[in-house]
Amino acid sequence: MSRANLGAVRANFTDALNRVAYGGERIVVGRRGKDVAALVPLEDLELLIELEDRMDLEAAREALKEPGAAPWAEVRKRLGL
Repeated sequence: MSRANLGAVRANFTDALNRVAYGGERIVVGRRGKDVAALVPLEDLELLIELEDRMDLEAAREALKEPGAAPWAEVRKRLGL
């Protein structure tokens, strides 16, 4: 993983994008001495999204185990959906 300030990334955006897209590099972008963003390959983003989805699913399953949980049909009815 490499680091670059925003000005350098902006000035060499095509190069940075190619390094990420074709070289699999991850670039942390900083501004005023602080890390503010990252350029990552699309595959990394897709894995992150999948991980978040799995975590959400696990949290939902745990919530359904709690006493007093209402079935989705009942929630929809209460909300008039």
